[in-house]
This record gives sequence, structure tokens and C-alpha cells, in this order.
Amino acid sequence: MKVLICDPISASAMKRIQDAGVDVEDLSGLPKDELIDRVKDFDAMVVRSATKVRKPMIDNMERMKLIIRGGVGLDNIDVDYAKQKGIKVENTPAASSRSAAELTIGHMLALSRHIARGTQSIREGKWEKKALKGTELLGKTLGIIGIGRIGKEVTKIAKALGMKVIAYDPYIKETDDVELVDFDTLLKNSDYISIHVPLTAETKYLLDKTEFEKMKDGIIVINCARGGVVNESALLEAIKSGKVGGAGIDVFEEEPPKPSELLNLPNVTFTPHIGAATSEAQARIGEEVANILIEFAR
Repeated sequence: MKVLICDPISASAMKRIQDAGVDVEDLSGLPKDELIDRVKDFDAMVVRSATKVRKPMIDNMERMKLIIRGGVGLDNIDVDYAKQKGIKVENTPAASSRSAAELTIGHMLALSRHIARGTQSIREGKWEKKALKGTELLGKTLGIIGIGRIGKEVTKIAKALGMKVIAYDPYIKETDDVELVDFDTLLKNSDYISIHVPLTAETKYLLDKTEFEKMKDGIIVINCARGGVVNESALLEAIKSGKVGGAGIDVFEEEPPKPSELLNLPNVTFTPHIGAATSEAQARIGEEVANILIEFAR
């Protein structure tokens, strides 16, 4: 079996795959537009978020039987078309949940205590002690949209910090982890909102102008899920009007984002799509990828 590595995986996972007798070719350093001509001779391939597996690439696959997405979301793969071609698509949804959850809480703390602004102001020689009065998370209500693996991890940490947690998820009817509410109730009653859903036709612009208008004044919104779930133009206007008090953004409609007014706002924190970018998560993702490949080879 020949396996194509399109995006980097951990060295330990690569060694495990090779030690199992699998023929592996690492083309993770190849420009992405050149991969389309290299996929025809492989039985399986591994991608992360950088490689886009679209119809033209899938049409070039002559032997492919398995595509593994090291990570959670599958929006960079045309899954239905791949399946029509007899290609199985798998991912590693559990491996990076804790890392994404901790990043979410990190954005909440950074915004509540003005950490990014404080860092920048000190670098500029300022001492804005009075201007940077913050708020505690203790006693605040966190609304989680999407109570899957990551949402549940966020819930655990938030409760440990003394927050009340409510959640909306149309696919979950009951859970012991958190109080389930309808979408409007979550929008109206949350002090913080964090999103943990995939990007689909159903979730595109899930938070838009209408949704922001229903929120509390000063709401803080965190998106460590997928770009496009939040309408960035509507978010910008909601922040400028004061409706949204701050936002934490790890994912963008276009990555990397182009220069914009949103990027210059002092009450927004940014990270470059690093929800899974911890050494621990990368090791777990690699191990899960290796397990899937080795089992498939057997």
C-alpha cells in the first residue's frame, strides 16, 4: 500500500507507519497546486487543513481508497464526491478537542482582562492601568453553540472557572453535561458565546446581523470553529456599535485574512487557526492517523 502525506504529521506517527511496512511518500513540502498531478498512484492520503481535496483532484485518483483528515473539520474535502468514487474519508475528531477548548478559554480571558491591548500599550511606552479595567468570568453565562467533543471540553473548563453554561445544538436532545436551550434563548441570555460547529450550508453565517441584534449589549463572541460561521462584516458593525464588546477569532472567511478594519480593532484578539496547534494535540492526531492507516493496511 502506498500512502501520500500531503500535510505534516508527527515524526513518531510517520515512524510507526513506516515500521508497519507501509510505503509512505512525504510530499508535505510540495506546493499544493502540484499535488493534483501526484495523487494517481497512491492508495491512501493524509491531509490536514492546508490541502484542499476537491473534485479535480479526486478525478485524478486512480487507486485511492482512503483519505484521512488529521483534525476535526472536513470542509476542505469534497466528502460526498469522494464517497461516490468509492473513497472512504476519515478524520481524527477527538485528538485536538482539549487544545481547541483551551484556546477558546484563552481568548475569553484575554478579552476579559485586555491582555493583548495591555501588551501592545506597554510596548508603546504607555501605562493604561485605569483604562484596562476588566471583568471576571466567575458567575457569567457562557453560551456554547454546538455541544460536541470540543463544546463539552469548553464546558468542563468554564464550569471549573465558576461560569454558568448553556448550550444550543439541534442534533443533541439531552445531555448531562450542560443545560440545553433554544437558539434565541442562548443569544439573549449569554454574556459570552463560543461556537463549535462545522461549516456547512446550514451553519454558514449562523451569526449574522439579526443574531447580533438579539444578544446582550457588551457580549463577547469567540469563534475557534470555522471561518464563515460568523459573518465578519456583521461582526465588525456590531463591535463598532458597541453591541459586541469584544471578539476572539481563530478562524476567518479567507485564510490568511486580507487587511481590514476588523483586524485593527483593539477589542478583538486573533490567532492564525491554531486550535489544534499544540505539541500534545499534534502527537495525538499523528497517533490516530497512524492507527487508521495501519488498520487499513492490515
